[in-house]
Order: sequence, then structure tokens, then C-alpha cells
Amino acid sequence: MVLERAYWERVEPEPVIETTVGGLLRAAAAATPNRTALVAGVPEPDQRRRWSFAEVLAEAERAARSLLTQFEPGEHVAVWAPNLPEWVLLEMAAGLAGLVLVTVNPAFRPGELEFVLRQSRAAGIFYVPEFRTNQMAAALSEVRGNLPELRETVSFADWKAYLELGDDAEPLPEVRPDALAQIQYTSGTTGFPKGACLHHRGIVNNARFTADLFEVREGDVWLNPMPLFHTGGCVLGALGALHARATQIPVLAFDAGLVLELIESEGASVMGGVPTMLIAMTEHPDFARRDLGSLRSVLSGGSTVPAPLVRQLESSLHIRFGIVFGQTEASPVITQTRLSDTPEDKAETIGQPHPHQDVKVIDPATGVVIGIGEVGEICCRGYNVMLGYFELPEATRDAIDADGWLHTGDLGSMDGRGYLTIEGRLRDMVIRGGENLYPREIENLLLTHPGVAEVAVIGVPDARWGEELAAVVRRAVGQPDASGDELHGYVRERLAPQKAPRIWAFVDTFPLTPSGKIQKYVLRDRIEAGELPLST
Repeated sequence: MVLERAYWERVEPEPVIETTVGGLLRAAAAATPNRTALVAGVPEPDQRRRWSFAEVLAEAERAARSLLTQFEPGEHVAVWAPNLPEWVLLEMAAGLAGLVLVTVNPAFRPGELEFVLRQSRAAGIFYVPEFRTNQMAAALSEVRGNLPELRETVSFADWKAYLELGDDAEPLPEVRPDALAQIQYTSGTTGFPKGACLHHRGIVNNARFTADLFEVREGDVWLNPMPLFHTGGCVLGALGALHARATQIPVLAFDAGLVLELIESEGASVMGGVPTMLIAMTEHPDFARRDLGSLRSVLSGGSTVPAPLVRQLESSLHIRFGIVFGQTEASPVITQTRLSDTPEDKAETIGQPHPHQDVKVIDPATGVVIGIGEVGEICCRGYNVMLGYFELPEATRDAIDADGWLHTGDLGSMDGRGYLTIEGRLRDMVIRGGENLYPREIENLLLTHPGVAEVAVIGVPDARWGEELAAVVRRAVGQPDASGDELHGYVRERLAPQKAPRIWAFVDTFPLTPSGKIQKYVLRDRIEAGELPLST
């Protein structure tokens, strides 16, 4: 099929299945009851507890019955913890009980926690008393008086006792595939997050299609360092592994050394991770000494995946690399490269649309579908689109039009085969002297310079041009320090002169969203406030 315009009509190789999170778990337990389903990915090997698929189902059903002693089906229950196995068990239990899971970042401070619990109308919360330096029990006590709808608080330290609340004879409710399953708070690259309402059919099938295109096999070991409060962790990782009947290892919290050790000791065959995780792994001293031979495939996404990183991992580890593109509001994957794609397609595109999705690229000003190779806003429509933002009807109307199209806010182009290439965010587009400039093109080029590990190109106000390009760089470890003048010349030699940033800043770390995306608005604010030393 050769496209004549940037519009991909859905293909339907397999039907969308009408099931739920609980239905997916029951099917896996019936098919492979004795296979290991879940392993605690903690630093201490002797603390790595294990559950078979039958044991996960039994514990999740007990937890579901306990939940129903305190909550009615349809009520919202928050989870505020790192990647504990009990987090996954609660996700399964909520699905079986017909409750809506509200996921909360364990790094949140009291004000952020209060916002999410209030906005989501959470009736309960499961939490850990503390994690790293965050005193979570104290934070919850601080804000609870401001949350009249929050009735129940349960510490995961009391999980075993909580399982005893329910009656094993009590039947569980029937849950519909179109029922609300989760409220996921978006990453917030441009400000405070909104609660995306995801339904069972959307997350189950999206995880299923992603795992199938990633070629996950029954019996594989899926290492899951993605945070469970994000769709990359609790949808793609947890539900994708469940669909494939693979062993899932949720990593307590990302640590490059721990991930490398788990690959070796647990024989991980597949894993997912955002680029910042993969870069940290390649820069870790254990990368060269660990036996990573069990690893067959790596799936990445969430932000720009540098082409050099794709090539480095495929050649150094003899693995196959896959890239997903999407957003929380799409449950989350919209496009995906296939493992059999050419190195060029895997390094330079975000693949073709998923099954059962229409995808188009439009002129943001007119809404008209544009031509092949032109840059516009990526939109999708299908089973996977969220129900809306919780209690934000105006924001929902801005995101989903009357014809059911989700407007992603991402800029991209489509080739004649339906492969998409990302050019950046619509809000990130820089208009310099009336000309539209796309940061992604410049970032991709700078990532080919040996002295650049990570980079973000943004627009900052300029009296003459309206906006001027600024590049914020994290230098590569073990390479000579590249200067702004050197990098400006590198871009100037390879792109049109107006695309070479005039302003340069160098940082040791970037401000990141919970899913690993660089928060460009924070960098922009820091530059405008004079908080980053600049060279021009």
C-alpha cells in the first residue's frame, strides 16, 4: 500500500477483544497456572518473592473482596508507592472489583498529592510509609484533613492483614470492557497534569498489540523498570506480560546497576525503558562486565530515542530494538516499529500505526490532512482513545474532536508507507523571524556529535526575531568537553544557518517528567530567569 496523503486507515489483522484487566488475568491463570508470573525486583536477591499465575489470581481475588468491604464498584482508589509486587496485585484486584485505580507518583510532595487526590475524588489510597527521602505517611497525614472524600488509607505494610477483610464466598461483580479502569495523570511537560480516563478495553488491547508486535513469547522474562504509576509500567509492562504469559519483574525503582544485575541473574529476555534509562545503563561501569546475553529485545519510547543509541544497543548487545510512540490519552501506544524493520526505520522513525487505529497528520491551523512528507499535528482515532479528562470537559473537547480524533499535540510527518517521523511538540515549535523551526531535527543532529549525551532545543524570546533557538546540552561521559562554538559550527555545517542555535547552556542533569521526558518549559523558565549560565 502506497499512501497519497498523510492518512492511515486502520488495519484489522485480529479483532479487538472484549475483556477486562480481570479477564486477562483469569485467562493467563487458566492457561499457565504454575508458571512464574511475578518477581519482586528488589536489590536483595533473597528478598525476591515469586508468584505463579495461579497465585497472582488467588491473591488478587482475595484483595478484590477486601476492597469491596470498603468501596463500591466504580469508586476511585489511589495507589502511591514505588514498583512493589503488591502494586501489581492491587491493579489486578481493582480490575476484578470494578474499582478505578488512580496512579500517583511516589516522588510527589504534599501539595502534588493533595491535588491528585482531590481532583480524582479518590475514596481511598494505598501507600508506603516512606520511600527514599519522601516521608509519605507524614505527607498523607498533612493533607488528609483537606480531603473530605478520602475515607480509607491503607499502608502496604499491612497488605497481608488487609487480605483477610474479605469473604472468600462473596461473588465478584461483572465488569464491562468499556468501564473506566484507571485515571492516569499525564506527564506534565507543559504544566500540571490532567487525569486521563482509560477504560479496560483500551488498556488491555493496547498492551496486547504492543506485546505481540514486540514479539514477546510465552515464558519470556519481562524486566519492567518503567514506573508503575505510568502507562509504560502498569499497562505495557504489567498487562503486556500478562497477555504474553511472560514473567514480569517490576524493578522497585530505576537504578542502572540494579537493572543490569537483574538482567544477568534473572535471565531477562525482554525489557522496556525510556532513553534516559538506557543511556544510564550504557554509561554504568557494570555495563561491560555483566553477562547480558539473555536479553533479546528492548522496547523504548516516551521521548526522543537517539538514533546512535539504537545502533549502539543493537550492535553491542546483539539485540533487536523496538520503538513506541504514543501518549497516556491513547492507552498509550499509537505507532510502533517492528523488530524486523530496517535499522534506518528503527533509528529514524516511530514506525507504523497500531492495529485498529486511524492515524492522520493535519495542518494545525486548518485541520486539513496534509501531504506525504509534510509536517503537521499527529491525530489518532480508535478503540484506545481515552474517555476524556476527569471532570475537565473543556480540556476534553480540546483534545478529542466531534469525530473522535485525539489531537496529540505532537508534530510529525508520514511517508508513503505510513511510517511516521516525529518533529517535536506543537507547543515546542519555534517561530524565528516568521519561519517555523522544528527542534527535533536539530536535536537529532546534535546527538550524532560524540560530545553530546542528551540535548533539548527550545525557543526563547528575542527582541529582533521573536524567538531564538537555545540548546541545553548534557555532555557525554568520557569525551572532551564540547563548547557552544564547536557545536554551533557542527550544526551550521550540516543544516541551514537559521537552524543553528545561537544560545547554549550545559547541565549535569535535566528536569524530567515521571516518564522520563525532558521538561522543556522548565528549561525555558530557567533561561528567562537567568538561572542557567549561557554562551552565545
